[in-house]
Amino acid sequence: MAESSKPILYSYFRSSCSWRVRIALALKNMDYEMITINLTKDGGQQFSEEFQALNPMKQVPALKIDGITIGQSLAIIEYLEETRPTPRLLPQDPKKRAHVRMISHLLASGIQPLQNLSVLKQVGQENQLTWAQQAISSGFNALEQILQSTAGKYCVGDEVSMADLCLAPQVANADRFKVDLTPYPTISRINKSLLALEAFQVSHPCRQPDTPPELRA
Repeated sequence: MAESSKPILYSYFRSSCSWRVRIALALKNMDYEMITINLTKDGGQQFSEEFQALNPMKQVPALKIDGITIGQSLAIIEYLEETRPTPRLLPQDPKKRAHVRMISHLLASGIQPLQNLSVLKQVGQENQLTWAQQAISSGFNALEQILQSTAGKYCVGDEVSMADLCLAPQVANADRFKVDLTPYPTISRINKSLLALEAFQVSHPCRQPDTPPELRA
């Protein structure tokens, strides 16, 4: 597909939603520009009039591509899949594709929003760690059970899929909130395999242009 300019990704290094999209762009070997949006500086750059005009939800990621702007990480990934289908992130088999979408939405809708920055601000600083741990553990309890019937090397079979793009960032969140991963051996095994892949490494929060020096690796 001919493009007049590079796609532009609006991203924050620690945003798990942004990381999902960075992985997809890396897997599909796409050249793009990045504009960083600091979610904590100056009260949150996502609340600026300029960014709100781009994404009224005032959230990252947002992707300018092919003359349109897309918000919501899974919508972005599905658009990339439909317009740039190699390598495939959604299986051809409809049952496997349903499993990929189920796991993706479990992570992206059933866990991550409950422990993101905007929610944690509402529960109060003294309650944030416990709240996040409970939200993640509850979701991981369900996911570990689901993976018993869907997983191969990765979340669904032996090919990387959109579900895996959601899994690795959520495990990173679990680590950040000091969740005990011992009860989740399948999640941990898959995550270890994913983090060995170049696309997951180059897109990792510790290697982004806006990563603070003390968090770089």
